[in-house]
Amino acid sequence: MNSMNLKKKVCIVTGSSSGIGKQTALELAKRGATVILICRNRSKGEQAQKYIIDESNNKNVDLIIADLSSLSDVKEAATTFKNKYNQLHILINNAGGVNAQNNITSEGIEYTFATNYLGPLLLTELLIDLLKSSAPSRIINVSSAAHVGGTINFDDLNNEKKYQPMPAYTQSKLAQIYYTYSLSNRLKGTNVTVNALHPGNVRSNFNNGLKGSNLMYYINSILYSLIGISTEQGAKNTVYVATASDLESTSGKYFSNKKQIKSSKKSYDSNIGDQLWEISKKLIQPYL
Repeated sequence: MNSMNLKKKVCIVTGSSSGIGKQTALELAKRGATVILICRNRSKGEQAQKYIIDESNNKNVDLIIADLSSLSDVKEAATTFKNKYNQLHILINNAGGVNAQNNITSEGIEYTFATNYLGPLLLTELLIDLLKSSAPSRIINVSSAAHVGGTINFDDLNNEKKYQPMPAYTQSKLAQIYYTYSLSNRLKGTNVTVNALHPGNVRSNFNNGLKGSNLMYYINSILYSLIGISTEQGAKNTVYVATASDLESTSGKYFSNKKQIKSSKKSYDSNIGDQLWEISKKLIQPYL
């Protein structure tokens, strides 16, 4: 695989204090990029920053603290970034989670929907002008094969009537793919690409959000220990989509195991995608 030259390139990786986000950031730093970590926990973020600097021998690793489930945090993170940097070449929306309980943010949004979908969408929209002015540039949305089981429930988009961890998670990951395809259409002619991917079933701390549901946490932990891949393997797909030279003009696609594949049949329903985008625009409007 031929990779683009990352020297003088500026990259953001969200959710990069651990797991595949941390490994992805490390790989980009090793290739000479300026890498900005967006992490929720300051202590873990600082530990990851130091580790990446030491392992990559690249001092150009910055840290911004923000909780992606908080839209006000996302706005502040984008402002902090734009006050310091005037270019952005790669945005990797990696942060994600799943919750055993129905947690509602202070802004009235269900945590899984906010963290996996609405927060990354807002961050992208806040940085889109910078991505355009830095083109060629790329946006990578780390989704999941679990989107196949998802449904966009417009009658209960915020999971208020009935909350179940996995339907909330699969809906958010399907929404992420709808956004990828919708944004790709809006970005035609800008030399900014956007793609989604499944990183694989990675052995990481991602399952920790299910600890409140003992049975589901136990089942998932056993399953991932048996069939899960390492964070190093999981990051390879993200790094590939972010840096492969032959993907420079590829946009609006879905990848798994470094190959372009079809996402679920329902994910190509543009009517649902358009409806979801209109609702999403209204939800993020106060923070733009």
